Amino acid sequence: MKIHSVSTTHLDLCLVGKIISEGYQLKLSEEVIANITACREYLDQKMASQKEPIYGINTGFGSLYNVSIPADDLEQLQQNLVMSHACGTGDEAPQEVVKLMLLLKIQALAYGKSGVQLGTVQRLVDFFNLNILPVVYQQGSLGASGDLAPLAHLSLTLLGLGEVNYSGKRQHAADVLKQHKLESIRLQSKEGLALLNGTQFMSAYGVWCLLKTRGLSTGADVIGCISLEAFDGRKDPFSPNLHSIRPHAGQIQTAANIRKILEGSELIARPKAHVQDPYSFRCMPQVHGASKDVFAYAEQVFLTEINSVTDNPTIFAEEDEIISGGNFHGQPLALALDFLAIGLAELGSISERRTYQLIAGLRGLPPFLAGNPGLNSGFMIPQYTAASIVSQNKQLCAPASTDSIVSSNGQEDHVSMGANAATKCYKVVENLERILAIEMLNAAQALEFRRPAKSSPFLETLLAAYRKQVPFVQNDVIMHEQIARSIGYLQDNLPFFG
Repeated sequence: MKIHSVSTTHLDLCLVGKIISEGYQLKLSEEVIANITACREYLDQKMASQKEPIYGINTGFGSLYNVSIPADDLEQLQQNLVMSHACGTGDEAPQEVVKLMLLLKIQALAYGKSGVQLGTVQRLVDFFNLNILPVVYQQGSLGASGDLAPLAHLSLTLLGLGEVNYSGKRQHAADVLKQHKLESIRLQSKEGLALLNGTQFMSAYGVWCLLKTRGLSTGADVIGCISLEAFDGRKDPFSPNLHSIRPHAGQIQTAANIRKILEGSELIARPKAHVQDPYSFRCMPQVHGASKDVFAYAEQVFLTEINSVTDNPTIFAEEDEIISGGNFHGQPLALALDFLAIGLAELGSISERRTYQLIAGLRGLPPFLAGNPGLNSGFMIPQYTAASIVSQNKQLCAPASTDSIVSSNGQEDHVSMGANAATKCYKVVENLERILAIEMLNAAQALEFRRPAKSSPFLETLLAAYRKQVPFVQNDVIMHEQIARSIGYLQDNLPFFG
């Protein structure tokens, strides 16, 4: 069994990917246990002597901040907060995203700035380790006071309320707690607010998208190279000299990737009748590279976020300070998610153009890559499907982060809409995977018309594996099935985290 010791050291995307994909169990380090315990003890001592109001600890929430709450009602205040804020709706958040939410909430609480009980954090660890995944809904967060509604649904289950996905079915949280002889948590002062304030819904979606993006970005380069070979393209546009005089990092990296992928190719080395290729081939370094630069920016934003404290108010025990601020505001994430979606969508846009070029009957390829055009429609319609998905991505790239709406009687008067940016970006990732799978399907088909000439050893090995799952199409078949096999191949072979 693999164990990850939760600590305050830097959590990176590669480690997160391994924890999720390789089934790690979590354990709180001694450092984290000490941090959480010391912060809770400080808060209890503070509340025993505190006369002045402290937001969310002995006051109401949002625009009710000026309502004082008696000491005897502080626990009920926190339970009421969780129940009243559990008002999400729409589709369920994917279970892989919910598992990431658990991990990231545990990490955020590990710094000992939130005033939670050690038992509350340990219960989140129990849920992660037992794969008890709360039912969380996609709609309801403004991404301002963090992700209030989604995190309320996550936290509700700690109290034995709400529902969880466990052992392949949806069940009442109380029943699953009973199965494991786990007591429901009784929230103390500040705890409900610590659980609900935070950006873990946005962050989990963003981290999932970035983990998938790493494989899709590499896959776009590889699939683009198969299309280039099938189109009988030129190698000149990938020369190191060309990119050294416009040295964007992503551009240089993409050109280097393409040169490596095509190393030893008979097709790319042979003389060409044409002096230029269309932009969708010739400008892969510039377009794929620009997207890589977007991905690098988004990664930095999310690496900062998942190693941060994002609830409110925040407790600094050593300085004897409890500060009410705005670390829960999702604006950095909303902007990065919108930018990430655009970068991903552009990989799909240029991919579909390569697909179109391959079926256009150019450079000796048969129209629609059909063995007997006319009787067979061949690959005419998969391009329609790719075009439809590309257009949906364009629509999904309308920014969420430029929107805002006033809430909580004007107290929360600017919101990030980061949760909407997150769920949109997730869909763009799924769409890109399908667009690339369609290009792969077309490129592999087109390359067969170049035989017996060979591509690079790397691509020939890859194509041989692909052909075991996705056969050459001689006569018309149900193309949905071919696309589904191609998607399956990409999902099995594109790395999730590296």
